[in-house]
Amino acid sequence: MTHRPFILVRRAYTLIEAVILMVVLGIAAVLLVPHLSDRGDTEIQAAARQLVADISWAQCDAVASQGYRRLHFYSDGRGWCLVNVTDATFNDIFDPATAVYSEDPWRTRRGGGDFTVDFDADDRFALVAVSDVTVAEGGRDITFDRLGGTVSAPGLGAGAASVTLSDGTDNWKLDIAPVTGRIVVARVP
Repeated sequence: MTHRPFILVRRAYTLIEAVILMVVLGIAAVLLVPHLSDRGDTEIQAAARQLVADISWAQCDAVASQGYRRLHFYSDGRGWCLVNVTDATFNDIFDPATAVYSEDPWRTRRGGGDFTVDFDADDRFALVAVSDVTVAEGGRDITFDRLGGTVSAPGLGAGAASVTLSDGTDNWKLDIAPVTGRIVVARVP
């Protein structure tokens, strides 16, 4: 006579396994829920990333075109635009009617092909505003030269600049280094 080995067939978890599973899920929930529910600062972080990308684009475009590119920040805090500047128009005060806007190469978010960011017209940034612009030379413009560095006049390096974005509760500050245009981003109180 042959004996068959005893095979244990389990159809459920033991109490210990169920308790361990509940503890692991509880720990995961405690760690993840605060991050998933804190969606409020997503808009301002996206706006900060957009500004960093636009500053980088302005620098690259200035180098590629061997011309000046200027980021102008609107005085009402609704956003910024990128304009082409020449030696002859370098000292002109920004006028939206006569400005020569850089073309948005993607033509996806900025209507008409002009390189502008308008928080009022973009639902993704409904609560975000440019709350402060500080430029060493004064004004609301950051200009990049043919080498991608910041300048305050043709051939004259610019001082430091900073731009603060706010959504009413959070603030993100972008510091733009003099001459090199290096960008440092930090959350500020």
